[in-house]
Amino acid sequence: MNQPAHDADDNDLQETILLVDDDKVFCGALAGALRRRGFRVVVAHDADEAIAEANAWHPERALVDLRMPGKSGLEVVSALRAISPELRIIVLTGYGSIATAVEAIKLGAVHYLTKPASVDEILAAFERTDAVTEVEAPTAPRPLDEVEWEHLQKVLTDCGGNISEAARRLGMHRRSLQRKLARGRPET
Repeated sequence: MNQPAHDADDNDLQETILLVDDDKVFCGALAGALRRRGFRVVVAHDADEAIAEANAWHPERALVDLRMPGKSGLEVVSALRAISPELRIIVLTGYGSIATAVEAIKLGAVHYLTKPASVDEILAAFERTDAVTEVEAPTAPRPLDEVEWEHLQKVLTDCGGNISEAARRLGMHRRSLQRKLARGRPET
């Protein structure tokens, strides 16, 4: 009779990890691996879902993909930090760059890892007490449209989402910037 109550207590002791990535197959595999390690895992596939899940579940940890449709992972890091300043956030991406690693740390991430990263590497990164970035130099130059998109997102983030101010800083017309943003992240 006491067993079900004990199971509920165990669930209350589990740390919750919010996994934010638009790759549903990757999320499923990683969520399963983390659950087998004893974590409660909540999955979100975009920024709005991530914010809703963070408010509902109050996770202790978050793993955020940098590149997603709509708002970038950096915007998600900033929003999650606002919701829960003590949240330990790792940014995980297949498109590592020194600039985005530094920006992620400035926004409050505790670590920045490039894909592929093992479950052990991810869990070790959560345990670090100092912010560290490990970004490998790309083997081939990144396409210009990817670099441009990241730069636009960074400037827009620096301007608090104000498109007119971002356009002014970028030296372009506001409508030109809106068109570029409306096209969304370049496909890789």
